[in-house]
Amino acid sequence: MFTGIVEEIGVIERLSQAGTAPLRIRCRTVLDGTRIGDSIAVNGVCLTVTRLFDDGFVADLQPVTRRLSNLGGLRVGDGINLERSIAAGDRLGGHYVQGHIDGVARIVRLVGEGPAMLIRLALPPDLLRYVVERGFIAVDGASLTVMRLWPDGAEVSLVDHTQQSITLPQKCPGDQVNIEVDVLAKYVERMLGSSPTGDISMDVLRRNGFA
Repeated sequence: MFTGIVEEIGVIERLSQAGTAPLRIRCRTVLDGTRIGDSIAVNGVCLTVTRLFDDGFVADLQPVTRRLSNLGGLRVGDGINLERSIAAGDRLGGHYVQGHIDGVARIVRLVGEGPAMLIRLALPPDLLRYVVERGFIAVDGASLTVMRLWPDGAEVSLVDHTQQSITLPQKCPGDQVNIEVDVLAKYVERMLGSSPTGDISMDVLRRNGFA
C-alpha cells in the first residue's frame, strides 16, 4: 500500500526490453530502510526490490507490466517517481494507492495558472467512470485532486511544491501516464451491482463486509 506522496525522482540506469527485464534505478531517499523483497512504487507501479546498491536498486519488470503501463516506454536517463510502501503507523498524506495500475492516460495539455499548473488528461471511458470532481486519482504514482471533469477526461492542478517533486511537469502533450483510480469507487460499484434495487442499504453493506 502507498499514499501517492512521491518521495524522490529516480533515474533509469539500465532497462532491457527482453523477457523479464531487470530495471536498475539510481536513487537515494527510498533506499533508507529498504530490504530485498520490499515494494517500491515506480511511476505508480508496485515493483519488488531484487537487488540493492549504495546508489540504487534493481526490480524485475514483467512483460505484462510493460504492456499495461508506461514503464515499457522508459529509456535510460528518464526520471521516474518513487515511493516506498507505507508501514503501520505511518502518516497517510495522500490517499490509499495500491500500486495496481488501472490503465494509461494521455496528456492533452499543460498550462500555467499563476504559480499552479493545470494538466488535462484524456482518459479511456472504463477509467473515467470512476473519476469525480474533487476526488483522488494517482497519476504516475502521484496522488492528485481532480479539479474538473471533461467528457473525455479530467483536469488536475499542481501546486508549486508538487511541480518540483514529481516528473509530470516535464512531460509533453501526447505522453502517456499511469493511472490508478480510487479503489473505493470500484467497491461502491460492486456493492451497487449486488443490490437488486441499485441502492446501498445496511443489508448490502453487511453482505460486502462493510458493516
